[in-house]
Order: sequence, then C-alpha cells, then structure tokens
Amino acid sequence: MEIRELAVPDSYVLDLVPHGDSRGRFTEWYKAGVLAQETGFGLTLAQANHSVSARGVLRGVHFALVPPGQAKYVYCPAGKVLDVIVDIRVGSPTFGVHDSVLLDSEQPRAVYLAEGLGHAFVSLADNSSVTYLVSTGYSPGREFGINPMDPALDLPWPSDVEFEFSAKDQAAPSLAEAQEQGLLPTMEQCAARYAELRAAAG
Repeated sequence: MEIRELAVPDSYVLDLVPHGDSRGRFTEWYKAGVLAQETGFGLTLAQANHSVSARGVLRGVHFALVPPGQAKYVYCPAGKVLDVIVDIRVGSPTFGVHDSVLLDSEQPRAVYLAEGLGHAFVSLADNSSVTYLVSTGYSPGREFGINPMDPALDLPWPSDVEFEFSAKDQAAPSLAEAQEQGLLPTMEQCAARYAELRAAAG
C-alpha cells in the first residue's frame, strides 16, 4: 500500500495492492497504521457507509462543521467513480483548490480526507459501489453542501455524462455564498482539531 498527499493538503490517495489467482482477488483496502503514520492520528472509526449509484449520479460537495468535522476514507469496490476533494477551509493557503482521483475496481485505490475538507464524486458506471469509513456519525444539523457546478470551483466533471443530483445538492450555495453565510470551517478551527487528534493519538 502506497500513500501520497494530494494537491489539497491533508488529503491522500492510497494505491492498493490486489492479490489475485484463479479463485478471485483479495485486497487490503484499509490499514490503520499506514494512515496514522502519514497523518499523525489516523482515523477514529464511528460509522461505515455504502452507496450504490447509477452512471451520472453526482453526490456532493459535502462537508461537516468543525469541530468535530468528519474525516472520510473512501473506496470503490465495484464500478468506477471520479472522487473530488476541495479545500473549503477559510484562511487555508489552498482555499478553493481541488484534486481528483479515479477510483475503480480494476486498479484499486482509496482516498482519505481530513476534517474540514469538501468531498464529492460522480459515478462513471452503473451500479458503482462506494464504501466509506467516517470519523463521526451522521449529524444533519452539522452537515452542509456546496453546489458541485459552482463555476468558481471549476471541478473536473466529465463532459460526456448526464448528471443526476439530489434536490439538496442542486440547491446548495456556491463556495462564495457559503463563505458569506458563515457555513465554512476555518483553517484555524481545522488546525486546532488536527492538533487535538495528534495529542490524543500520542
């Protein structure tokens, strides 16, 4: 398992190593030690989620208020999705920057994003499965979204896909509107949260 940081600080892609023979394939898709060594605190597992999406389904950009925020570890065991991470931390040197990773079942990868980052993905195949581990449970009053089609974000959505959104995602504010409404986490809040998690892990 190889791990490297993405263009958005505090987010990582993990290249996984599948082992296969005539019986099928086996993949270690999450190893706590690898993640903890890179981040200094790893992932506190509170909930595991699984979604199945038709081609064109776009989910996000989602985020949770910090503290505590919600870190995510994302894996696609079947199908194919384009996974996108956005730095929405006000005061971050890379505020508004995004990066993307193709997650599929043929060349298995996983993505980790720390608390305070925005997350979205679009399904590129029917019945794409996405499994993700999260550091905090679902809390509707603390979870928000940014419109994935915000032109200021200029996210790398494919041009050959007909998108399908939830009503909530379609009605979500732009990044600038979310900032004006005071919805976005700050880099100061996130840095304090990361320091708290490192201290607890140490």
